[in-house]
Amino acid sequence: MTITNETVNISPIETVLAEKRVAFYHVDWQSYEKILEALGNNRAARITYYQETLEIATPLEEHESAHDRLGILIHILTEELNLNIKSMGSTTLKIPNLKVGAEPDKCYYIQNEPAVRGKTVDLSVDPPPDLIIEVDITHTDINKNQLYQDMKVPEFWRYNGKTLKIYLLSQERYQESETSPTFPLLTKSTIYEFLAQCNTQGETQTKRAFRAKLREQVMTQEDS
Repeated sequence: MTITNETVNISPIETVLAEKRVAFYHVDWQSYEKILEALGNNRAARITYYQETLEIATPLEEHESAHDRLGILIHILTEELNLNIKSMGSTTLKIPNLKVGAEPDKCYYIQNEPAVRGKTVDLSVDPPPDLIIEVDITHTDINKNQLYQDMKVPEFWRYNGKTLKIYLLSQERYQESETSPTFPLLTKSTIYEFLAQCNTQGETQTKRAFRAKLREQVMTQEDS
């Protein structure tokens, strides 16, 4: 048997995170509001509070790309379908009496846009956003489905980097759906195709192709 002093260098496989998260438990509502005030609005981290769990998440590139592209998709849809929209981005949504607070990736008023047009939303008197989008690629200790169900958000999209799930509020509970009632022409396969083409063809070309396809669908529907 021959013994050598040679060693094999095995480099660890780098895991690229989509989000960095830290969670704190048994946090009361007053402490949550103090943390929000102390951190201010000019920050990259997003804070979610539910059932005394407070999570601070910092989105990284994979996360940001995914939610930005889903946002682009929504804006093209509303423009081509002639739907007014109020974009709220990651605005802090708080309902003190329920002790829930969230800063979703994207949230929109579409059906209820006239009710909040030109005003600062107050969820104590205004309806919740019509559509919320969350990208959660890494594990979160917050039950987002239950949180937005409690907020009575009618439509919730959740994307984990591979799979998109659409939840619709029915009798105060979320039911998973294959389609969006807000955008009946849209299919999940179209969404996946859009996201994939952004990677392979670039966002500008993908937007142009999606607009052209959508306009063709709209014309076909009007002619039928």
